[in-house]
Amino acid sequence: MNATKEPMTEYGYKKLTEELNDLKKRQRPETVIELDIARSHGDLKENAEYHAAKEKLAFIDARIAELSDFVSRSQVIDPSSYEHDKVRFGSTITLENLETNEEVTYSIVGSTESNPDLGLISYHSPLSKQLMGRCVDEEVVIKLPVGTQEYAILNITYCEIDFEVKFK
Repeated sequence: MNATKEPMTEYGYKKLTEELNDLKKRQRPETVIELDIARSHGDLKENAEYHAAKEKLAFIDARIAELSDFVSRSQVIDPSSYEHDKVRFGSTITLENLETNEEVTYSIVGSTESNPDLGLISYHSPLSKQLMGRCVDEEVVIKLPVGTQEYAILNITYCEIDFEVKFK
C-alpha cells in the first residue's frame, strides 16, 4: 500500500468514512448471509447464487481494503484557513486559454472528490501539479495529453464548494 498522505476536504473524508462504515456494517454482513443461504442450497458447482454472492463479497472486501487505505492516509485540509494568493489545495482558479481566449474555472480537491466535468480536479492531476504555487497574472504552458496549451491565470480564490449540489 502507498504510504503518502492523501489530501482531502472534510466532505471527502466524511463520504469515504460513510461508505466504509456502510460496507463493513451493512453490506458485508448481508452478503455473508446471502452466501450462507446460497451454500445451503446444495451443489456449489452449479449454484449461481453462491457464485454471485462469493464475487460480491470479494468486491466488497477489496473496496473495504481500498477505502481503509485511503482513510488511514487521509490528511483533512481546511482550505479556508489559509490565503489563496497562489494556487494551493482548495483554490479555485480561473484560467484563460491564450490561443482561444476561452476561460475555464477549476477547483483543486482530493483525488476521491475530483470530477473534471464539474470543474473539480485532483490535487494529483497533471494540470493541478503544473499550476501549484503559481500566482495571478502568470502565464503558464500546460502540458496535457492532447499537447501543450498556454494559459494566463486570471483569478485565484477560495470558494466553499457545495459538494452536495455538485454530486446530485
